[in-house]
Amino acid sequence: VQLVESGGGLVQSGGSLRLSCAASGFTFSRFAMSWYRQAAGKERERVAAIGNVDELKDYADSVKGRFTIFRDNDLNTVYLQMNSLTPEDTAVYYCNAKRLNTVYWGQGTQVTVSS
Repeated sequence: VQLVESGGGLVQSGGSLRLSCAASGFTFSRFAMSWYRQAAGKERERVAAIGNVDELKDYADSVKGRFTIFRDNDLNTVYLQMNSLTPEDTAVYYCNAKRLNTVYWGQGTQVTVSS
């Protein structure tokens, strides 16, 4: 099983990034997918989630209206489009797959937003 994130980097405040998470080794379409982030010295928090069947989406209040999560089951990939980034969005972003009691994590990708 692998979840491989990409797309992180350094961006100026107000800029945009699109993160990708490529999944392999499990039936992607059966899993709910989420993006989490962890800033230095803080707990990991979920920022966005998308269901596997109805693709129902949920966002943390801090990113609503700025971030969009979407998935492509044909490509086994989940994305996080991040707009209007602020320095408070600086963190390591992790991809998460969950179905019942089975949970997989990616290795994370660093997002740094400069002021």
